[in-house]
Amino acid sequence: MSAILSTRKTQILKALIDEYIETAEPVGSEALEKKYTLGVSPATVRNEMSELTEAGYLRQPHTSAGRVPTSQAMKFYIDQLMEEKSVSVAEEVKVKEEVWDSRNDLSALMKEAVHSLAGRTKSLAIGTVDAGDVWHSGYANVFLNPMLLDFDTSSQIFSMIEEARRMHELFFERMTGLAPVEVIFGEELGWAGLDYLGVVGTRFTVRDHEVALGIVGPTNLRYHTVIPFLRYFRKMIQEVAQ
Repeated sequence: MSAILSTRKTQILKALIDEYIETAEPVGSEALEKKYTLGVSPATVRNEMSELTEAGYLRQPHTSAGRVPTSQAMKFYIDQLMEEKSVSVAEEVKVKEEVWDSRNDLSALMKEAVHSLAGRTKSLAIGTVDAGDVWHSGYANVFLNPMLLDFDTSSQIFSMIEEARRMHELFFERMTGLAPVEVIFGEELGWAGLDYLGVVGTRFTVRDHEVALGIVGPTNLRYHTVIPFLRYFRKMIQEVAQ
C-alpha cells in the first residue's frame, strides 16, 4: 500500500519527475531548488527526497547523488499529476488523411498508423494483431533519448520488438485491456536487462481482431504527449476501419 503523500512531497515529486523526463538524468535536490519554485530550503528538499525514497517513490543509482523515480512514482505521476497535451484538431485531420486510403485493408492501415504515430510522437511505435503480425516504425527516434544512446541498451530494445512472441505477451497478456491506455514499466515485466523500459499501449477490437498499438522507450518517455496521441489513434482506427 502506497503512503499518502503530503502536498509538499507531491510537489517535489512532480518537479523531480518533470526534470527526469526532460534530462534523462538522476535529479539532485540543488537542481530542483534552483529550477523550480518549491518554497523550501535545499535541506528540506533533501529530507523530503529521502523520505520519498524510503516510501518507494524514488531510488538512488549507485553512481549518482541524484534520485530517479520508481515505476510506482511514474504511475502516480501519470495518473494524478501529469498535465496532458491535447491533440489539436489540425493534427487529428492530418493523421486521418495519412491513413484514409488504407482504411479497407487492416494490414495496410496498421502499417500507416504505426508510421504516423512514430512521427507524431518522435518515438518507436509498435502495432500488432492477435494473428501475430507486428509492425514497427521510428527506429531512429530511439537515439534521440540520452538514456538509449548506449549500444547495448538500444540493441536490447530492437531485439525485443523483433520477437513476435514477446510483443504478443506484452500487449495481449501483460496489458489487461481494461483501460483505454495502459502503461507498463520494465521493472514490472521482469525481463532481464530491460528495467529501464517504459511502454504505453492501447488494445481494442477491429473487424473481429484484437489490435494493439504502443510506444516503446525508456522510462522518461514524454507521457503527456504520447498518451493523448495513442488515445486518438485508437479512436481514429476504430472509426475509419468500420
